[in-house]
Amino acid sequence: MVSIRERLVRSLHERLSAVLAPTPVLRQPAAPLARDAAPALLLFAETERIEERSNRLVDRVLTVRLTAVARGSDAFASADALLLAAHAALLADVSLGGLSQALRELDCDWEHEDADAGAVAQAARYEIRYRTLTHCLSQSG
Repeated sequence: MVSIRERLVRSLHERLSAVLAPTPVLRQPAAPLARDAAPALLLFAETERIEERSNRLVDRVLTVRLTAVARGSDAFASADALLLAAHAALLADVSLGGLSQALRELDCDWEHEDADAGAVAQAARYEIRYRTLTHCLSQSG
């Protein structure tokens, strides 16, 4: 069995990979991105909190972060284009194939590093609301 949380993250990864190909979408990379690997989109599952409990059901909120990494003279435009396409792909089906009750954008931030070949990292965070049974994270409620 696989948790709803894992199925949600897999669904995001598959959807983003299909839309952004040939640009790589990397899930929770443990090592820094190599210089020649940019542009790329990084997908991170950041946090999950419990919103409400009622009888046998638990409402959960998963926060994910998408970070577009680009380098070079057009790095800001490249990173912005990645996030633009990713945003459209996510909001095309906010139920994420029936797994989610809601998906909404939270915030964005930007980082720029001149010392690293003009590297840019633009991040956007999203909140995914879903429900499970109290006793089983793999079953929707």
